[in-house]
Amino acid sequence: MNRFPCLVPMLLKMQLYSPKCIYKTFLLLTSIWLFSACNTDFDLKKKEDSDNTRLLAAYLYQIPGGAEIQAEARIKIGLLPPKTPGSESDTPAQITLGNKIFRDNTLSLNHVQSCHTCHPLDGNSAGMDSQSTSRGTSGQIGRRNAPTILNVGYLPIIFWDGRKQNLFDQAVAPFLDSLEMALPSEAELLTRLQNNSSYTGLFQNAFPDSPAISINSLRNALSAFERSLVSKSRFDDFIEWDLRALNNEEKQGLKTFMDLGCTNCHSGYLLGGNQFKKLDSFYSYNTNDLGRFEFTGNQDDKSFFKVPPLRNVALTAPYFHDGSVRTLKEAVTRMNQYEMSRPMTDSEINSIVTFLKSLSDKTKSN
Repeated sequence: MNRFPCLVPMLLKMQLYSPKCIYKTFLLLTSIWLFSACNTDFDLKKKEDSDNTRLLAAYLYQIPGGAEIQAEARIKIGLLPPKTPGSESDTPAQITLGNKIFRDNTLSLNHVQSCHTCHPLDGNSAGMDSQSTSRGTSGQIGRRNAPTILNVGYLPIIFWDGRKQNLFDQAVAPFLDSLEMALPSEAELLTRLQNNSSYTGLFQNAFPDSPAISINSLRNALSAFERSLVSKSRFDDFIEWDLRALNNEEKQGLKTFMDLGCTNCHSGYLLGGNQFKKLDSFYSYNTNDLGRFEFTGNQDDKSFFKVPPLRNVALTAPYFHDGSVRTLKEAVTRMNQYEMSRPMTDSEINSIVTFLKSLSDKTKSN
């Protein structure tokens, strides 16, 4: 190890909070040492050793405070659980059935729309249709922006007004909504499933103890499929173990995001999605939409909407419940009007936008 004298004080100065970081550093040091020890011709390998030293130095010398930012983010945001709640008992057969139902156009009134129409997942699509408000199966205009379906299995609150609290209860609603797939009844939905012979074996495989096609099984299958839609971002890599996963600007944006109290509303590992906030300001929103009040009838709930989770936010414009904001910077600027500790500078807004882009699923781009 005498070829790398600078590494010892470097290691003594580092504070890597993650055990994985410590383990990876140890493995990298060991590998370099073994490689060098086995080298009988130092002059021929001098350049390779120097490159390895620079690589290790780049890994060890993160931006100042990188480990501290990681530790703070773990406390204020937390790690995304590897599986969604309830997915432990989901089977591949149930997920396969749910995927087919999710994509089946014949389950809309005129056979032209499916859940996948408003929540596309193929290729780089991030689970929403990029429309201000989606159109229904006959072209009818919806009232609210369709959020991404990615990570929906983690949400304790479904819909902008919170009228559903879990995927099972929510599953049938889009099929019967007059502004969406517009079927007249659950009975019609069941009849369409039963009249499609391709579903018989799928229901039997998914639910061998109750193989008959039923609305209850449909709810369970769709829930299983939607629980499987978990996204992973560079931010997850950073907060879990890899201090290099975010660049300097993104780390600074994360620090600004936390310092200004954005996590007070966009809280938890989804960065939102678990509480309601009143959305009113001098900005113009759809004044005909009274939010949670329309579900609860409670006067105190007027203009309250679910705080949206920020995962994949850079891929899911337009923003807000009415889809009235086209850019992420404008959305952050407007949020500066709500419960912030102080007004943000333009530089801070840009910094936060830079961080928010790191929340995107690594396989998606829209």
